Amino acid sequence: MKPSNKLKILNDPIYGFITIPNSIIFDLIEHPFFQRLRRISQMGLSYLVYPGAHHTRFHHAIGCMHLMQKAIQVLRFKGVKISEEEEKALCIAILLHDIGHGPFSHAMEHSIVSGVSHEEISLLFMQELNAEFNDDLTLAIQIFKGKYHRKFMLQLISSQIDMDRADYLKRDSFYTGVSEGNINSERLITMLHVKDDHLVIEDKGIYSIEKFLVARRLMYWQVYLHKTSLVAEQLLIRVLKRAKELVKNGVKLQASKPLLFFLENEITLNEFNSDCLETFAKLDDYDIVSAMKNWQYHDDFVLKNLCDMIINRHLLKVKIKKKPIKQDVLDNHKKTLQQKHSISDHEANYFVFTGQISNQAYTRKKQNINILYKNGKVEDIVKASDQLNLKALSKTVTKYYICYPKDKL
Repeated sequence: MKPSNKLKILNDPIYGFITIPNSIIFDLIEHPFFQRLRRISQMGLSYLVYPGAHHTRFHHAIGCMHLMQKAIQVLRFKGVKISEEEEKALCIAILLHDIGHGPFSHAMEHSIVSGVSHEEISLLFMQELNAEFNDDLTLAIQIFKGKYHRKFMLQLISSQIDMDRADYLKRDSFYTGVSEGNINSERLITMLHVKDDHLVIEDKGIYSIEKFLVARRLMYWQVYLHKTSLVAEQLLIRVLKRAKELVKNGVKLQASKPLLFFLENEITLNEFNSDCLETFAKLDDYDIVSAMKNWQYHDDFVLKNLCDMIINRHLLKVKIKKKPIKQDVLDNHKKTLQQKHSISDHEANYFVFTGQISNQAYTRKKQNINILYKNGKVEDIVKASDQLNLKALSKTVTKYYICYPKDKL
């Protein structure tokens, strides 16, 4: 058998040509666990608002790996010692950082699995792959868990200026067409440095960081927390919760085997063994869409209508307010719905509900974004910036929403 060429080049709409650096990265990309990311949308149901937002977690993971290669190049050029072993581990860790995402990215965490985050599932996948790849992922896992002695390496994967954010802001801005989110990730990476084992930005990159934080804030309000995306994701969470409730009560539902497994079983982190992980790896957006296409004709009033709302984009009405929603407003909407359709209070709760969203572009309590001056002094971006609005960006802004049916239901 002829050995396959593992040093491939991919064409990416954002960065142009991306090279796969070594054979282990190639083999990980080829693995079914990773290939499944082609069938998981990066932005959940945001395409109901921005029709172009059909890009996947696969795109994003490859983009992050590309930016990590660039960051390592920059840091080495500035005299930061990074061994080949560490380089390989950093590329593996960032490539697999999102491998634990379920269908439609975040909706699964709140419905089918009980309180298990995608980060925890990513780690389980990495451990499973490590056993398969003869412990070649051990260092990558150590860095991912924050157990490696060189702290700046974790910051490249998970911090306020990590490669994850550097890719998703630029990529999501491109695919949604929301140009306010378009950051210059190349310049940001060129300004990176390491001081006292912490990631810092050279002072000439201060305006790029300001732009990055403002872009992040705008993308959250305009895209990630857009009221229509918000209501669509809430409906999806409720579809899966209702399906789970019906299955528990002995109602037979048509769905794929992997989806039925998670509907029939209460899965917490303790139950996530190898078999469970294998089943989870078979789940993607297609299972959910296919199920909803069937369920929109089901006898159950709640399930039928929730699925119809998503499939045909007849979403709930959503209002966003600066103050918490009053209880009597909620009760009135519920009462109207109950009287119109003779449904119980419990059933009405699926269609009438409140919640809150918050946005904080910069968290000063977390690992700060520090600016490095030429004299070696390090200062937090908020102090270093002459932009008064950066102080405002580090405050949490909370808004409150209420969802209820339009007249059509």
